[in-house]
Amino acid sequence: MSFYESLLAQTQAERDYLLSAPIIHQAMTGQVALHSYIAFLTEAYHHVKHTVPLLMACGARLPERLEWLREAIAEYIEEETGHQEWVLNDIAACGADKEAVRNGTPHMATELMVAYVYDRIARHNPVGFFGMVNVLEGTSIALATQAAGIIQDKLQLPAKAFSYLNSHGSLDLEHIEFFKKLMNRLDNDDDKAAVVHTAKIVYRLYGDMFRSLPLSGEE
Repeated sequence: MSFYESLLAQTQAERDYLLSAPIIHQAMTGQVALHSYIAFLTEAYHHVKHTVPLLMACGARLPERLEWLREAIAEYIEEETGHQEWVLNDIAACGADKEAVRNGTPHMATELMVAYVYDRIARHNPVGFFGMVNVLEGTSIALATQAAGIIQDKLQLPAKAFSYLNSHGSLDLEHIEFFKKLMNRLDNDDDKAAVVHTAKIVYRLYGDMFRSLPLSGEE
């Protein structure tokens, strides 16, 4: 079994916790409300804006033996730069105030998820950051493009309200192949354990973020 396959197997229970969030069921069955989608985008903004800073923090702390991984991080940074503005533009296309979101504060689960990964990079093993990559990219492949189509059909929103979801569904299909190759190149047991541990915690916190979102029928 490759390390990537092992990572998926070891995090199955935590992934199931995330995917069983009621808001995801509503979104995939066309029961989602506009305020729920805007709430999702709001939390997305508050973690997506940290993607590039987290990548930079991780790259700066990698040891010389992982220079090849630092080079991969440079590619990720180029790909991910500015995506938080896509989220804000989607929010505006939904009729909400994107500047209020920009200047607002995230839900506690979102804040804890971001803070946790900064902490793993700073105080533990920076390679653990890739546990978060596994969660976010794997989840978007499973859900993003399909959910975008269902939500757009239900809420009759313009296509420009879905740039974040639509782009990440297709973009992350390419990213996940890149990610698999990186993970299968890891040969240090501590690095592998750090990725698995971070993924388990981030699945739980990301799942809590989804559980914090208002459901259809709840304002």
